[in-house]
Amino acid sequence: MKFTTQMPRSCDTFVVLPPLTNRNVVIFGKNSDRPQNEVQEVVLSTDRTRNSKLKCTYITIDESPNPLNSIILSKPAWMWGAEMGANDKSVVIGNEAVWTNNNEGDGDARQKRLLGMDLVRLGLERGNSAEEALDVITSLLEKYGQGGPCSEYDDSHFYHNSFLIADCKEAWVLETSGKLWAAEKIASGYRNISNGLTIKTKIDKHSEGLFEKAECMGVWDGKGKFDFCNAFSSGGDEQRQQEGERLLKESSAGNNFDVKDMFNVLRHKESGICRACDDTFPTQGSQVSLLSSDMSVHWFTATPDPSISYFKPFVFTPNAQVSSHTESPKDPKREHNLYKLHTENVAKSNNDKVTELLREIENGGLSEIADFIQKYAKKEKTVNELDDLMKKCVENEIQIITSS
Repeated sequence: MKFTTQMPRSCDTFVVLPPLTNRNVVIFGKNSDRPQNEVQEVVLSTDRTRNSKLKCTYITIDESPNPLNSIILSKPAWMWGAEMGANDKSVVIGNEAVWTNNNEGDGDARQKRLLGMDLVRLGLERGNSAEEALDVITSLLEKYGQGGPCSEYDDSHFYHNSFLIADCKEAWVLETSGKLWAAEKIASGYRNISNGLTIKTKIDKHSEGLFEKAECMGVWDGKGKFDFCNAFSSGGDEQRQQEGERLLKESSAGNNFDVKDMFNVLRHKESGICRACDDTFPTQGSQVSLLSSDMSVHWFTATPDPSISYFKPFVFTPNAQVSSHTESPKDPKREHNLYKLHTENVAKSNNDKVTELLREIENGGLSEIADFIQKYAKKEKTVNELDDLMKKCVENEIQIITSS
């Protein structure tokens, strides 16, 4: 059986590691490209109600008996899971839609199981490192499977998933086909994923019996080195993946890649990585994270099209806050206040003045964050000073939008 749904042009996720980065940090970035008018909210979860069972988007699973991490998520407002996010252990995860030739039984993505976005959230809640989050996701994938409509209003929008998982030491690419999977460890350099399988013969972890199952399915002849992509891929957006790789290569050539460089990658329109609000599959939200043992910082837009949006910083502190203006209400449209203001006063009006002003504030904020991290390392600053960092940035953005 082949899926007959048209593959939408969808997301991109990136990571750049030492020795290519400024100060040898790890820098992660993701654009979340989703259906038209689907609102993406940014929410903080620090102490959610826990029972023995956990209701995800479609199915109920066993709750973890272990303590849960605090997490910040950029998520489609209608679902439990998230497109991307971070936890207070400096782990970040983004997922991508992929299409494979394994579409029957456990591979039938039409069946309501765990969404890839549910697995992102579960990995962040339960994983204290990138590899631990990988193990969480793969164990849940093997137990419960993946599948179900990935759009609230389009039952034909379903797929398998790939993931880019990073912490301040390393990154992992995880690619799946039904309950089968392969993972590649990234210890240095750069890596990106789009909407196709990319893991070939460098496989550092894999599902039990993967090679034997591939032979039984007739996707591998058992000769030579096993190639996960060749065995299971049924196509993908290779051009956009290659464009993203080119952008990372060019911008990291001086071994000084920083957060602003990742902003620029996510804002790149010609490659199709950044897509405008009027696109059939616009960029509905973006995240960039600086991962460091000193202090990790996460930037979110909470608004569509990063080229006209403001990346607002967030740091996990004991009393961290985000703004209620980025949290969606329970009404049918689910438009949070910042989304509505951005749509009417920036996106639809092509208000370059507001965009330029927000970009100036963003640049100033980058300098202030860099200065803060240096002083924090010297114990000249305390993390409590950043409790309401993102909240203040959102309120400042709203004031600028409404007064312009």
